Amino acid sequence: MRSISRPISILPTFSEEKPRFRVLSSIDGGLVLAALLLATVGLATVHSASSEMVTDYLPRQLAWVGVGVVLLLIAMTIDYHVLLDFSLVLYGMGLVSLVAVLFFGVKRGGARCWFELGPWQVQPSEFAKLATALFLARFLAGLNRRVLDFKQIAAAVSLVALPMLLIVVEPDMGGAAMFVPLIVGMLLIAGVRVRLLLVASLLVVLFGAGVWSFGMKPYQRQRVVTFLQPDTDPLGAGYQVRQSKIAVGSGELLGKGYMQGTQSQLRFLPARHTDFILSVLAEEWGFLGVATVIGLYILYIVSAARVAMRARDRAGILLVSGLLSVFCFHVLYNSSMVVGFLPITGIPLPFLSYGGSFTLFNFLATGMILGVDLRRYVNR
Repeated sequence: MRSISRPISILPTFSEEKPRFRVLSSIDGGLVLAALLLATVGLATVHSASSEMVTDYLPRQLAWVGVGVVLLLIAMTIDYHVLLDFSLVLYGMGLVSLVAVLFFGVKRGGARCWFELGPWQVQPSEFAKLATALFLARFLAGLNRRVLDFKQIAAAVSLVALPMLLIVVEPDMGGAAMFVPLIVGMLLIAGVRVRLLLVASLLVVLFGAGVWSFGMKPYQRQRVVTFLQPDTDPLGAGYQVRQSKIAVGSGELLGKGYMQGTQSQLRFLPARHTDFILSVLAEEWGFLGVATVIGLYILYIVSAARVAMRARDRAGILLVSGLLSVFCFHVLYNSSMVVGFLPITGIPLPFLSYGGSFTLFNFLATGMILGVDLRRYVNR
């Protein structure tokens, strides 16, 4: 396998036989198109969802998307092997930021997850997730084995468990849960035996029982109970999911029209510009609108999977697979949550939900994936 360590060069170097314009044209356009169209739909929906609120979040989200596009281009330009070489430093910085937010972060909704920078708030867990993905990809690629043994798997899990536990302490159970698809996706690609998967499943059950008993706040347990029996608290913890179902169902086939949804415009639906933005979209644009967005997500996933399959080294395959696993889990969980199939957690919808840190994470991750695709023809 090709060694990950290499001379540092931020700008890509193109082989003479491949002109620059041909290399750029080789990038999967479906991935770029899906990301930009989803972000555009998100801007329109955020404006509709927040139009009757004290603050219209469209200008802020537009600024985040603008910064995100710039970061996408930067991440695509930087050789991902350089990022892998610095992954230990980035991983350490991520851990430091997660510790620092426990002491110096602002507290909202019972969790201390954000740094406040003037009018902006930054969530370090999103950037720790990227750093962990890079470091884990480097670690697993360096093993260069078809099937990992127990010690190697345990070491990989430990790398992910450390930032997860720090995020649990905040507490942000939704943010911590996003590290699970990251490690699972990478380990499956790296190679694990079936019996180890069974042992891991048992450990996950035991860990879940421990989190339920000692790691969850009462309101978090109530969310799970409400998911199992929503009618037990229709005006309390069950209110949000009931309003979300009403919004989704009332959209029918074609929806009520842009900014015409009663659940969002009359403020019945909480968290409508963040976690439940898909409910707003369903009410206003109906089944066809949701199907269009799901189609864009499928285009993104298929394009990213294609990048992973044609990546030129093991590290590139692992990095794309890990980032794509997180993306898929976000889409599946959020879309299931808004129709009551899964308990309510703070897991937003990629490119659509309002949120600066999460928006930047999505664009940075997309830029890294495009960077892996770009380097099929560079640094040979």
